[in-house]
Amino acid sequence: MKNPDKPRDFSSRAGTFMITATWILFLFILFSLFDYSILQRNNPNQNVVTVTNEHGREIVLQRNVHGHYVANGTINYQQVTFLLDTGATDIAVPESLADKIGLKKGYPITVKTANGNVKAYRTQLESVAIGDIVLYDLNATILSNMHGEEALLGMSFLKHFEIIQKRQQLNDKTIVWILSSQSFFLSQ
Repeated sequence: MKNPDKPRDFSSRAGTFMITATWILFLFILFSLFDYSILQRNNPNQNVVTVTNEHGREIVLQRNVHGHYVANGTINYQQVTFLLDTGATDIAVPESLADKIGLKKGYPITVKTANGNVKAYRTQLESVAIGDIVLYDLNATILSNMHGEEALLGMSFLKHFEIIQKRQQLNDKTIVWILSSQSFFLSQ
């Protein structure tokens, strides 16, 4: 003889499973949207676009929620996140990031930072790029006390460009001159 409670049991369990799965999916989507929102606030320049016009190439960077210019780029063709820092002499790379992307430590030096004297290592970068703007054979410093995964994009890169800032954006126009020298305008 068949038990009449079995179909109801299965339906009840299936309904409970569907409700639970729906809530899990809803929470996953909510978490993903929140994570994306936080990521955009900290780095609104996830996908840097280079526009070519009659004056050359142009990139517009947005300030993050803290007022800094943070942008994705590459070092030696490896993805990194840059914090533009006109106060840094060289490109400064945290030691953990340098190890991750395979940078070789050169001779040790002591550098003066806002936090005092720090042990560092010289290194040479094959290439550094933001958008379609690429420079080759640049000096950089690997800092042993620098934490995080952001590299400071210092003057060893920025000195090749003219930088202009207006409002909340950084607009850079790259004009190729003779011998591939470039001018980099940042304006808003």
